[in-house]
Amino acid sequence: MAQNGWMSSTANPSAAAARSSATAATSAAGQVERLLTSVPDFPTAGILFRDLSPVFADATAFRVITEELVAPYLGRIDVVGGVEARGFVLAASAALAGGAGLVVIRKSGKLPAPVLRESYSLEYGTAELEMHAAPFPGQRMLILDDVLATGGTLAAAVRLAERAGYQVVGIGVVLELAQLDGAAALPGRELRSIVSV
Repeated sequence: MAQNGWMSSTANPSAAAARSSATAATSAAGQVERLLTSVPDFPTAGILFRDLSPVFADATAFRVITEELVAPYLGRIDVVGGVEARGFVLAASAALAGGAGLVVIRKSGKLPAPVLRESYSLEYGTAELEMHAAPFPGQRMLILDDVLATGGTLAAAVRLAERAGYQVVGIGVVLELAQLDGAAALPGRELRSIVSV
């Protein structure tokens, strides 16, 4: 017996299994696991770089990860902050999907006006982030990046955003490298990851 264009699962168990499999394949985690690639010794020897470029290049995957990252914050954010560089991709898409503005959190030396700056340590060196002061202080911000590794980049982004005048309400990443315990660098923060490896 058909129901809304589908066979009832009691009438056709294999159709129900196929729908379940299709749902898993189109889930955000399923898409990331299907498309994620790993590049050894990049950017330096001993680092296993997790490349999400194929995930972003797939229209279905990009849509479902964007939806999953922004959904818990709908109605709770005014802007989405993207950490350079892959965080820009996520933040732009999430801002559009969530009806929010976009704020870029840049690497040092990329912004033309006076900036606030925050230094941090990476698993393979040190770096700085910069951003402009909030044009509308007190706006609620969701910060997005592609990967949470040691947590240094995102912790610096949170400190910087708050110094700039934003209220950080959440942090989202596509991939969390659990063995590096980056969440420990973000105590008391609402952190969501799509996949943890």
